[in-house]
Amino acid sequence: MFDQLGGLNRLVKGKTVAVKLNLTGSAEARLRNLPVELTHWVHPQVIGATVHLLGKAGARRVRLLESPPTAEPLEEFMRKADWDPEDFARAATGVEFENTNDLGHGKRYSRLPVPGGGLIFRAFDLNHSYHDCDVFVSLAKLKEHSTAGITVSMKNLFGMTPCTIYGDGAGEDEPSSAPRGGRGMLHTGDREPSRSAPSENDPGSPRDPGYRVPRVVADLVSARPIHLAIIDGIETTAGGEGPWVRGTRPVRPGLLIAGMNCVTTDTVAAALMGFDPMAERGMAPFEKCDSTLGLGEQLGIGTRDLSQIEVLGVPVSKARFKFRTAG
Repeated sequence: MFDQLGGLNRLVKGKTVAVKLNLTGSAEARLRNLPVELTHWVHPQVIGATVHLLGKAGARRVRLLESPPTAEPLEEFMRKADWDPEDFARAATGVEFENTNDLGHGKRYSRLPVPGGGLIFRAFDLNHSYHDCDVFVSLAKLKEHSTAGITVSMKNLFGMTPCTIYGDGAGEDEPSSAPRGGRGMLHTGDREPSRSAPSENDPGSPRDPGYRVPRVVADLVSARPIHLAIIDGIETTAGGEGPWVRGTRPVRPGLLIAGMNCVTTDTVAAALMGFDPMAERGMAPFEKCDSTLGLGEQLGIGTRDLSQIEVLGVPVSKARFKFRTAG
């Protein structure tokens, strides 16, 4: 797949590559007692293969990033899912791990501005790893989402925001010392982030999660552009993003998707899931929310017109797996 995209060498050789994983929720949250990688987490074999190929293409350093709901090192969080982080460390030289839900190995948060001033926030304060990289990869899972309709490469970035600043238990003036609570404030705007970080552009804007979450995602994608989007849809879930969402069920689409533009890649992903990428609010899968695809297109990141996207490999018409009727 990477060869079809022009090869990784020209993208990563001699560079620091940051890879945002999708390991949402706790390691103990299981759907029908299945391993997390067969439902709502990116599979470790997909992670390991990606790390190996990045290293083979000449990446100087590969940082695996995620914001688990704890303050422990990312490696320890992975071990709770019966994973061995050393498998990833052996896949290439210079592999590092970072829990980005707080400062991690950094001394201060990095401020990433949103070009154009942002839809909800003009800038975000994030873990240094999202700034201190040359290439940024979103390694996501192909899933529906109870708030954003779908969660693929763009929505994966929602998990970049540290709960020390954007969590329900964040400090009032300064970031808290450890992550506490979820990111409900980004959903409903019940409170502002820590005062040390940029506040909302318009505190009077709608508090509806279906309005806010897609716009926060679009702002994050603008602030931290994705150079390579990879989506694991081999074995995943339909009906929701994790076992905590009622009606979530395991499915096996057998899909692996990659692209150099997050909007176009997510557009293809939506089409493969059986949805119309041109759908607006009120239409599947965006019945209760605005479209992240539409907002990304509006910001000039990429097109959601499938007819304007070059799709290599198996045609969408032959690979389509209808999530709403599967399982």
